[in-house]
Amino acid sequence: MKEHPRDEVFNVRLHRANDNYRPEEFRKRVLWMAARPLLRFVPRFFYEFRNRILRLFGAKIGKSVRIYPSVDIFYPWNLEIGDEVTIATHVQLYSLGKIIIGDGTMISYGAHFCAGTHDYSKINLPLLKPEIRLGTGIWVCADAFIGPGVAIGDYSIVGARSVVLKSFPEFSIIGGNPARKVKDRPLPEKGSCPEQT
Repeated sequence: MKEHPRDEVFNVRLHRANDNYRPEEFRKRVLWMAARPLLRFVPRFFYEFRNRILRLFGAKIGKSVRIYPSVDIFYPWNLEIGDEVTIATHVQLYSLGKIIIGDGTMISYGAHFCAGTHDYSKINLPLLKPEIRLGTGIWVCADAFIGPGVAIGDYSIVGARSVVLKSFPEFSIIGGNPARKVKDRPLPEKGSCPEQT
């Protein structure tokens, strides 16, 4: 492989000079950094109080949403959450770009959503903010990683510790590193839920 002087591949000075944030966004970031610790100290069952704080900072949050206190949200103004969503303990929502989560979705312990990356084809590695979009009725299992630009179709399951770097259609069961479709999610049998009997 041909050798390159470091500054021809990646220039730290040019990278630090990137204009990644507009001035009004910088002000919001400072206010959010001050308010963010409040979410951790509010008792777990005060879900609606936490949701109201997030809405004050521009998050769009539906009805009956449960966000646990230790969830780490980078920019709430880039967050759209449907109705009856649960986001469990220690989930990371790195919302440089939009993160959109459909109704009835459940995100388990320690999952990581990364809606930000860098353009490595350029010497200054400018920031990119591709959105992440989850459909309705999805279950993201513990410690899964959802990468930038990923869309996951309705009623899919993302297996524990999966690394999802591409999009998948509805009713997919996804697993592995890198994640691949393992099989289609079957429809539940009628009468398998107590509420259906």
